[in-house]
Amino acid sequence: MLSRIKGFCVHAFTASGAALGLLALFSAIEGRFTVMFAWLGLALLVDAVDGALARRFKVAETVPHIDGALLDLVVDFLAYVVVPMVALWRSGLLEPPHAMALGCFVSAASALYFADRRMKTKDLWFRGFPAAWNFLLFYLMILRPPPVWCALVIIAAALLMFAPVVFAHPLRVARFRPATITVTALWAVAAIVALDQGLAGATFGVKAALVLAALYFLALPLLRGPSAH
Repeated sequence: MLSRIKGFCVHAFTASGAALGLLALFSAIEGRFTVMFAWLGLALLVDAVDGALARRFKVAETVPHIDGALLDLVVDFLAYVVVPMVALWRSGLLEPPHAMALGCFVSAASALYFADRRMKTKDLWFRGFPAAWNFLLFYLMILRPPPVWCALVIIAAALLMFAPVVFAHPLRVARFRPATITVTALWAVAAIVALDQGLAGATFGVKAALVLAALYFLALPLLRGPSAH
């Protein structure tokens, strides 16, 4: 019984990400983007540790009637796709009709991506762009590119979800893990500072640190070595 209770608590912890995502959604609708990203950051923290907790407490055995992988996907779709697309609509990066059209396109494409059983390779890389629209929108709101470039980046990222490329999971990919975790930690610090400075108002040094971290992750697939499909 105690094992079941622990397992259920882990699932409840994962499900709390949905509540955080809803709070982020409310903030996005109100145009409070710094608060929105703060809620999404907390949801990201939950997402980062719940898998390890699920393996530690063997939830697949103790609470088998709840599908932890499916629960994680439901929560992630809200935080990674729905909230960022609503924020795109409210951000002023694009004209509202264009943002709505792209948001519909991205949501449908992301739903297909989330349902793809081949989403991850055997060595835990993501196949294609991992529908991390919360991260992409974060960069767009900091760098504020012209609308045309903003739209082109979003369309390219949506198409990359189905391209024969890979992206590293920042915590689970074994190759260069110490360096990747270090870059991830530095990115988190820079992201927090950028939020404190008002996103687009972030200093050049903070923006440069965020761009360099992004370039590191974009370069990682080139260093992957022999692939594991």
